[in-house]
This record gives sequence, C-alpha cells and structure tokens, in this order.
Amino acid sequence: MTAYQRGDVAAFAELVARHEKPLWSFLRRLTRDDSAAEDLLQETFMRVIHGASGWREDAKFQSWLYTIARNLCIDHARKRKHVQPVSLDGHARSNGDSAPPLHERLPSGDLGGERLAQSRELAARLERAIAALPDAQREVFLMREVLDLPFAEIAQVVGASEPTIKSRMRYALERLRGELQEPSSDPPRAELEP
Repeated sequence: MTAYQRGDVAAFAELVARHEKPLWSFLRRLTRDDSAAEDLLQETFMRVIHGASGWREDAKFQSWLYTIARNLCIDHARKRKHVQPVSLDGHARSNGDSAPPLHERLPSGDLGGERLAQSRELAARLERAIAALPDAQREVFLMREVLDLPFAEIAQVVGASEPTIKSRMRYALERLRGELQEPSSDPPRAELEP
C-alpha cells in the first residue's frame, strides 16, 4: 500500500491479486448474493483507491480493507431492506461484460464420485448453518475462520471489544455445532409401563 501511495500502480494490482478471492468470499457469505458480492468487491477496491492518501503506514492494510468491506455490507443491507431488486438477466452484468463472476473463476478440487457427493452435502449444510447465524456472529465467524484474522484485529474492524468478539465466536461455534451435529442413530427408547 505504501508503494501505491507513492504512485506505483503495479502495487495496487498486487494488492488486488492478494486480497480479491478471500475478500469476495467474505462479502459473498455476508450478503448471500453473488452479484452483490461482486459489486461490493469492486466498490471496496474503489474506496481503497480514493482513500489511499489517508491510509497510514502504521495501520494494517488488511484491517483497513475489511473495515471498508464490512461498512459497505452494512450499507448494502440497509438499502436492501427498502428495495428488493429482481434480476431479469441472471448472471449477465449491467455493464455488458460477459466475463463470468468471480465465484465461477475460482478453482475447484477434483474428488471421486461418492466423496464429492458427501463433500457437497456437507458444504451445503455448512453454508446453510453459517447463513442462519445472527449477523454479528456470522461476521465474526467468517473473519476468524475464513480470513484467519486474530481476535484483536476483528475487534478493531467491527468496533467492539475483544471479549465481545470472543463471546460472539463462542456462540457462533455452539450454534454451528448444534446445526451440524449428526442425528443420533440410536432408536428412541420406549417407556415401560408399570
């Protein structure tokens, strides 16, 4: 970021290459909308460009980037409460660009048939469980487990104390554990009559 502040455009390209995929994943999971995540990703990097002169070298770039992204998600959620646009063209972009969205460009692992089916089922259950978390818990869970941010940095991004962040993480893990727990294979016991 320091190099970009000094006018090195290639440094910005490096920042985008380094942070684009994890940031998109974070935005996608917060918004639960591929198109919105793509738009917010672009807007986040536009805000980085416009705010570059205000970034301080003693600040951690990743914290600053995710604070911008989080604030954009909050604004997006507020706007969405009032207007629910319906896409008539599915994956087509408004600017006419026919390039596939980022989630279609991400590499996929190559697994065997049964293992792939189990993996997809588990991934779908996990996505549903994460999506069902309250916003504050989901946000902390994604920053910690997906982005691998330390609790202190998450607290800085979210604007809450570190104990609060740890508490939200604990509650999120408890909820996920409950949602993902396999149903017991033991048949229910019949009560004996006297």
